[in-house]
Amino acid sequence: MTPTTTASWLAPAFARTVKALGATAGDPEIGDAAQRLLDRWSSPERRFHSTGHLVDLLQRVDQLQQETHKPNVVRVAAWYHGAVFNPAKADGSGRRPGEDEAASAEYARKELSELGLPEPTVERVAQLVRGLCGHEADPKDIDAAVICDADLAILACEPQRYKEYLTGLREEYAHIPDDVFWQARRTVVEKLLARERLYQSPLGAQWETAARQNLTAELSRLTTAQTAAIPVVDETRTPGVDGQV
Repeated sequence: MTPTTTASWLAPAFARTVKALGATAGDPEIGDAAQRLLDRWSSPERRFHSTGHLVDLLQRVDQLQQETHKPNVVRVAAWYHGAVFNPAKADGSGRRPGEDEAASAEYARKELSELGLPEPTVERVAQLVRGLCGHEADPKDIDAAVICDADLAILACEPQRYKEYLTGLREEYAHIPDDVFWQARRTVVEKLLARERLYQSPLGAQWETAARQNLTAELSRLTTAQTAAIPVVDETRTPGVDGQV
């Protein structure tokens, strides 16, 4: 799904959501804010963190919305959670812990304040965005749990799409040497598998088994490839969009 095909409904959806949360800015200002976000999501270095990922995340939030206390706050947080993304600064794991989340939260705070949203709402959105660092929400904070679960839902996709996810992830961090990247990826996968639960919301729990199957299969491929000194990236080169957690 390209930015051209998604922008026609994404921008109006953004406008409806921020208006529902009390935005006092006029339609031109809200439209400009939506376009600035779409421009960020559409930048060419994004192979997974693209408008396709934004659409997927918004759809996952809709799947889980009956559990949320303030679904529109969660939706706006989804819009802004990847507003700042700088793969060029990444280390071998593809992450600078908390750096992009903090910058995205600050961007959300500035933009939403200028759109006239109430300060408590702005601060809550920023809190949800910052909380995506590590994807370990307090299960008692159901809105935080929902956005974390929605963002991790890619781990539970069907195997072919999971391969596409891995391909896109590697392309997004193509500047990192293979051996460094895949060792860091193995560390990420092992940490995820070591968690007692990947998903914290009741409805998100439906993805637990599929996600663990995908992660376990990936870890097996990583182990085999590293032992045999075969580049893992060759095993996952499939056409299409891909992603990173």
